[in-house]
Amino acid sequence: MGRKTILIIDESDLFRDYLKGSLSEFAVEVETAINGLDGIVKMRNGLPDLVILDYNLTRKSCKEVLEEKNRNPNTASIPVILTSQKIDKNRLLELVPYNIKKVFMKPIKMDSLYGTLSELLGIRFAMDETPCIIEAHVNDNIVFIEIAKGLNRAKIDLLRFKIAELLELYQIRNPRILVMISDMELSFVDGTNLEKLFTTILAHSRAKARHLKVLCVSPFVREFVQGRPEFTDIEVLSSLKYAIDGLLTDYDPDVEMGAKKAEMIGERILSAQTPASGSESIEMRFDSEARKTISIESMREIGKGLSIAVVDDDFVIQELVKTTFAAINSSVTPHSNGREFLEAARLKSYDLVFLDILMPEMDGFQVLSNLHAEDIDMPVIVLSAVSQREAVVRAFQAGVKSYLIKPLKPDQILKKTLEILRANF
Repeated sequence: MGRKTILIIDESDLFRDYLKGSLSEFAVEVETAINGLDGIVKMRNGLPDLVILDYNLTRKSCKEVLEEKNRNPNTASIPVILTSQKIDKNRLLELVPYNIKKVFMKPIKMDSLYGTLSELLGIRFAMDETPCIIEAHVNDNIVFIEIAKGLNRAKIDLLRFKIAELLELYQIRNPRILVMISDMELSFVDGTNLEKLFTTILAHSRAKARHLKVLCVSPFVREFVQGRPEFTDIEVLSSLKYAIDGLLTDYDPDVEMGAKKAEMIGERILSAQTPASGSESIEMRFDSEARKTISIESMREIGKGLSIAVVDDDFVIQELVKTTFAAINSSVTPHSNGREFLEAARLKSYDLVFLDILMPEMDGFQVLSNLHAEDIDMPVIVLSAVSQREAVVRAFQAGVKSYLIKPLKPDQILKKTLEILRANF
């Protein structure tokens, strides 16, 4: 019996490359297609045992690919796994007759995908099942990587593609990396996974080792780094303030030491900068990102059907967010205080929340605390005029996804939304 074959039809080169690399470790042959037309040709010529098909395709739509597949008696019986970032239920029902066996929403839980592949192909796909949470996001020139519960080799592999995606989105040429490791005590048995983690980050971010700071309380991590010549320039710290402080000092050696630098930490990482000319009220800190415009077409595709909450007592901010997202067909629900929002959040789930810090009745920190206590999980972006380091650090410790300083511009809001919601995995 020959090896099973899988055809991946997806326009994200990151997703294709990751999945092909992962699946190729098992007893399967993997072919990839870059769009719908390419997928039809390769399906007809290769007759794979399974097709993994993304819903959002060009050259040929997903439905056109499925229709052509069904018209050909040689390909009609091939099972299909459908993937999508977002899909309307009615459109999904239209695709049911086309031998779709499973639908996965992106970001995909890879263990579930492997389980479905095992059922359909009769092959065991074993993967590292170590509990692990890895999240990555960007503020200014710093890539924040948060790791909790454990070190999972499969998720570390996935991290390299997320890093590449963030660097491309923000056009970062000289990244600074802050790795925050929490909720775990590591020992020598974790050495190989730590090596894989640091090697992966350095190789795929192209950052220098001295531009990588690690925030953790595990003494083993410090010993591990000091004992490896290739990692000795990595600094391991137990204070978030000093970790960020070190990255900013290295980023701009002209920043003075002491209190002045500490006061600038929140603004330097987490806000935009007013240009020296004063011609605009706000500008992104690094020029390459400021010049890079967002494709309104791509934002409309991501924004279609999104449900967004803006929690702010400032009517102007409410209107700014509503107008910004109206352009990409998203619905925005305004809430004038934290208590009103919490009542709504207990009944309805939002795809994204914009949250002010300073509000009457219940401030943003109280809202975050209540969301955590009630196990309500929604991605939160803080919009605030508060830029002091203490407030910024406190917000991140409370689990916010990003922090933007007022005043704001629509392009800035959309770019940060794209970072949070655009996930290839």
